[in-house]
Amino acid sequence: MKKRMRLTYTKVITIGFALLILLGAFLLMLPIASKSGEWTPFTNALFTSTSATCVTGLIVYDTFSHWSVFGQITILTLIQIGGLGFMTIITMFSFLLKRRIGLRERRLLMESSGSPELKGVIRMIRKILYGTFLTEALGAILLSIRFIPKMGLLRGIYNAVFHSVSAFCNAGFDLMGRFEPFSSLTLFYDDVLVNLTVCGLIIVGGVGFIVWNDIFTLRTKFSKYSLHSKVVLATTVFLLLIGTVLFYVFERNGVLADMPEHKRILVSFFQSVTPRTAGFNTADLSAISNSSVIIFCVLMFIGGSPGSTAGGVKTTTFAVLVLSAVTSARRSSSITVFKKRLEEKTARQASAVVVTYVLVLSVAIMIMCAAEPFSLKQIVFEAVSAMGTVGVTMGITPELTTVSKYIIILLMYAGRIGGLTLMLTLAEKRKQVAVKRPAEQVLIG
Repeated sequence: MKKRMRLTYTKVITIGFALLILLGAFLLMLPIASKSGEWTPFTNALFTSTSATCVTGLIVYDTFSHWSVFGQITILTLIQIGGLGFMTIITMFSFLLKRRIGLRERRLLMESSGSPELKGVIRMIRKILYGTFLTEALGAILLSIRFIPKMGLLRGIYNAVFHSVSAFCNAGFDLMGRFEPFSSLTLFYDDVLVNLTVCGLIIVGGVGFIVWNDIFTLRTKFSKYSLHSKVVLATTVFLLLIGTVLFYVFERNGVLADMPEHKRILVSFFQSVTPRTAGFNTADLSAISNSSVIIFCVLMFIGGSPGSTAGGVKTTTFAVLVLSAVTSARRSSSITVFKKRLEEKTARQASAVVVTYVLVLSVAIMIMCAAEPFSLKQIVFEAVSAMGTVGVTMGITPELTTVSKYIIILLMYAGRIGGLTLMLTLAEKRKQVAVKRPAEQVLIG
């Protein structure tokens, strides 16, 4: 008898996202999804569906100008499912139907939510769902204060909900095309309420559900937080501060030149938050300096935190690599942080994730350079934005060739499922032979 094939948990997650993307593409192709009432080409529908499901925000059509209300709601639904993870959404319906959740589903939930252990995973999913909808509702209420006077009651509420979900899920889709196509939030560049609300939603969505749990359970008792939460919060604060300062320094005489001092700081802070992987912008990114482009690429590459709505290699991966480098320089035998020792396999996994991202990006950028007339700076920015599921662009997305669009689709997909999941999916777990090979040194550096 043939041995029954059983998919691993990582493959279920990988295939699940792919099927969700294809379903979204089919819905967005329909005439009802476009304002013109015409069929949308499959490639562009697939691109939009992938961008929404992978909570990226790169678009070939202005979301408001091209898509009907049906199309916009389809995109919003894909963003919400993609941000929370499709297994979390399935669990929500299980709660509503009062259906028992089996062991295999619990293990899938553990993988998709980033929970470190099986115990308490259902309780954690409940907290994730309640926390998500409450945070998005609060964000929508705050944004309504500005949007209702500009757009009217119903349109203002609709836009507030759309942008709140998009910001919390780190998606970057917007409906500001009603004022100017592809303008993102540049109209509100000096609005403190809109800026801080969107930034708050992005940060909360990007730190991860495990960190939420520690914050709500232990509150101000930082010393009792898990090591994961300590590393995430410390790295997040550091990246936000360094990003704000560097963007301000590099653009003070550039895109920030004609602004008062307080507005420069606000715009700089927003541009430091959005590469973590939200995709909104309040400054003209096509006009920023080369130094700022590098800062954006670094922040986009790092991204948010594990178990969150964000992409990138993750803050913990970045922190572990930096700590590993410092440990090697000091010739220490173990990596320590916050008076705790990290396991050696953690550093190996971090290195593997970064190497995977760099290799995939390098191949993608080479092919796009051969296929596109744009500069290397523009192509690198676009590719890193896609792989980090960020969604910011220097304005070249709608003009990409079909080949490059499919490369960006693959980058967004790979970025959303994550480097480690991608490696585990491609490399089947094989039985290890209990043999230790002879050791020999290789010179490094």
